[in-house]
Amino acid sequence: MSNETLIQSPELLRRLLRAKDRMDAASHEDWPVERLASVSHVSQAHFARAFKEAFGTPPHRYLLTRRIERAVALLRDSELPITDIAFQTGWRSLGTFGRVFREIAGEKPSTVRMQARAAAQELSSVPACIVSAAHRPDLKTSVLEKRRQSADGIKETQPKEIDNE
Repeated sequence: MSNETLIQSPELLRRLLRAKDRMDAASHEDWPVERLASVSHVSQAHFARAFKEAFGTPPHRYLLTRRIERAVALLRDSELPITDIAFQTGWRSLGTFGRVFREIAGEKPSTVRMQARAAAQELSSVPACIVSAAHRPDLKTSVLEKRRQSADGIKETQPKEIDNE
């Protein structure tokens, strides 16, 4: 049986997703291939190969990306020191955190935090309800406008009265 046939197996994909979900839920923990393979009930070599084929990235790289995504969110939404954020997101070395962060995010953690604060400052004069509405997906017209369009559509479908004056 070839690898392509195995990857397309729904059972194998479910097993790989189980491991991916575990990494997502606890990205701050260590997830060596041995542990991930045991969660998926496959051999280590098969797990590493199948994960990369299914998700386009090796398991370790996926985990690093998830940790950096979490760190970006904490930099943006909290006042925690960068060192605390690094350790909370599963890094043991601040130097490794900074190097991998720059590699994945394209900026230093302090730069990302400054940019997030600057963006928040720009939006501080805009009412929160407008900012929330602008960030909603597929929001092209307001609810009130949709109601007007609906009402106009109903009026157009009703027969018009004829004035006999």
